[in-house]
Amino acid sequence: MRSARRRWGLVALALAWLPALAASDRGPVGVAGDVLKAAPPPPGRYDAVLCVTVGVTAPNCGPVTVDLGGAGQALVRVSDIAYRLEVLADQLGVSLFHGTMQIDGFFAPYQWHGNQLQFNDTEKSTRYELKLGPRRFDGL
Repeated sequence: MRSARRRWGLVALALAWLPALAASDRGPVGVAGDVLKAAPPPPGRYDAVLCVTVGVTAPNCGPVTVDLGGAGQALVRVSDIAYRLEVLADQLGVSLFHGTMQIDGFFAPYQWHGNQLQFNDTEKSTRYELKLGPRRFDGL
């Protein structure tokens, strides 16, 4: 009788853990796959601020122009430097150009928070934060 009760107790415990085990297949909260639930702002041209932090230094921020596409693509321009961003499954593909020459490229986990995009180049210990301003309708 005691072993039967113990066995049923173990079965009940195992059944209670099934939802938790199924949820663990999705990975921990905050990984790139989970942030796809957060939608980017609508496509268009935006004035924005790009902040870049290397290591533990203070962020270096400046104005940029962002062309946000509807297919998970964006072009971020700072003078003659351009960041081409493209959502690829659960990561962001980042290509950095000076004029027409590609000077860097990497894949990064990313996250949208309202009008703010965050991504990291872990290999270079660099954090990027793009804060979109109001959408522009002037066609420039």
